[in-house]
Amino acid sequence: MQAYSQDVQHRVLHAIDAGQSQAVVAKTFSVSAATIKRYLKQRREVGHVLPKAIPGRPVVKGAVLQAHLQAQLEAHPDVTREEHCRLFHEAHGIHVSPASISRARMALDWTRKKRF
Repeated sequence: MQAYSQDVQHRVLHAIDAGQSQAVVAKTFSVSAATIKRYLKQRREVGHVLPKAIPGRPVVKGAVLQAHLQAQLEAHPDVTREEHCRLFHEAHGIHVSPASISRARMALDWTRKKRF
């Protein structure tokens, strides 16, 4: 089942605010009365009917890696990704994968080619 678009949600709430009954709005927009009640409850409790954030684990390594990798890359420009992983672990106590190092280097716009 797919969620209704933001446009439909806002039009439903606008129709309710304009004074139409929930039954009429449900029939007009082809939504259920439970959906309308859910929209009203969410707007009353949260203040809006925007989609909720998708839950997941917070990023722990990314911020630390972005903050400290630039200095490490400048200090050791000829070191492999695996060596950067080892150096980062020794310096900060956080295990990172070679793929994480690659993504962080790309975000920093750091290439493996020599800079003249």
